[in-house]
Amino acid sequence: MRTNNSIRTGRAARTAAVVAAGALALSLTACGGGDGDKGGKSGAQDGGKTATTVTLPRLDGQSLEVAAVWTGAEQDNFKKVLAEFEKRTGAKVTFVPAQDPIINFLGSKIAGGAPPDVAMLPQPGAIKQAVEKGWAKPLGAEATKELAKNYSAGWQEIGSVDGKPYGVYYKAANKSLIWYNAQVFENAGADEPKSWDELLATAQTVYDSGVTPFSVGGADGWTLTDWFENVYLSQAGPEKYDQLAQHEIKWTDPSVKEALTTLAEIWGKKDYVAGGPSGALQTEFPASVTQTFTGGDQPKAAMVYEGDFVQVNIAETEAKVGTDAKVFPFPSVGDTAPVVSGGDAAVILKDSEAAQALATFLASPDAAVIQAKLGGFLSPNKAVDTSAYPNEVQKTMAEALIAAGDDFRFDMSDQAPQAFGGTPGKGEWKALQDFLKNPKDIAGTQARLEADAAAAYGG
Repeated sequence: MRTNNSIRTGRAARTAAVVAAGALALSLTACGGGDGDKGGKSGAQDGGKTATTVTLPRLDGQSLEVAAVWTGAEQDNFKKVLAEFEKRTGAKVTFVPAQDPIINFLGSKIAGGAPPDVAMLPQPGAIKQAVEKGWAKPLGAEATKELAKNYSAGWQEIGSVDGKPYGVYYKAANKSLIWYNAQVFENAGADEPKSWDELLATAQTVYDSGVTPFSVGGADGWTLTDWFENVYLSQAGPEKYDQLAQHEIKWTDPSVKEALTTLAEIWGKKDYVAGGPSGALQTEFPASVTQTFTGGDQPKAAMVYEGDFVQVNIAETEAKVGTDAKVFPFPSVGDTAPVVSGGDAAVILKDSEAAQALATFLASPDAAVIQAKLGGFLSPNKAVDTSAYPNEVQKTMAEALIAAGDDFRFDMSDQAPQAFGGTPGKGEWKALQDFLKNPKDIAGTQARLEADAAAAYGG
């Protein structure tokens, strides 16, 4: 999950939820229910309350394809949402697994004359690219109406190009969380840190207890960009963050040097990263999570950084969120703790009644409630009753996300052109993988980042 080209509309770039980081509760409670009827209208039931509903047309005999890069539980859970759409409309929906970068995947499909009807795009820049290439179709009246009713202006903006709505941000993510093995912390006498210096002290306490402090999924370059963005946003501040996201300042700027120097305090510390740099570079994101919560109080690492969606991978272990697996906000490096957000937007590639109906459904709370109950999911849809979330961790994060309204920023690499911020083995992903391998080469890393950014942004 990650949720590219820059979005200038509204400047403050409405892109990274500055969600109140201190609002995270860690206890778990079970939440109930959901429903949908056969006809075009159905209510999502939660705790006896009926959420706002949407009327959908009957689409018997029609079919459509939906492409996304989602795998595993994330894909399975989304298929349940699509199954409800099928039940309510009579349409047949096929999920098409896509590869990263999805723009390249879609390009090959379009060149072959077989594009999917709808694609879930994980970058604002990818939406812009799809519009510029003439692939994306504007949202129709019903989808736009549902979007306007259920989303803040900020979330509507990042799915729009030149003021016209193209994307429905169905899924959001709080990407400023550090998850930890509670038993390891208890054994070590470690506390949840609130500042970067405290994080370093906690890491040393864990290391002294005999457990490697951090698990890093370095095989997936996007996890490394997320690390950088959290440090940079907190340390350099939102104005610099906006400037770097738009390439209005260069990657050779002193603020980037400072952030890389800070990152090296963990990435460059001997034995602080599970498997060392080479091992981390061979560890994919899902494994970086599971190895933190497998092995009881002697896992391969005590902590793993990533977003709320980590819960999906924790579920693959025997650890329980809230007891065995706990979480704290990414500590403040500067004056304010960061919270970076990402998201995935539904974009129509083949304009049909069925595709427009699916976009309308995904813009409604009915769709989001289904996946919210399954865990590992946050919706920016303000009409979703937060009682749908299966535990207090996600419920609190969802409430904070909605409370942020339009005061948010998006994942920086997802605002960049795909060639720089979203392509395996290239651009920012590759430069930061090389930096993880050699954290002493700060100047060289900055030079490579700037050269790649200049080429991708066009100068």
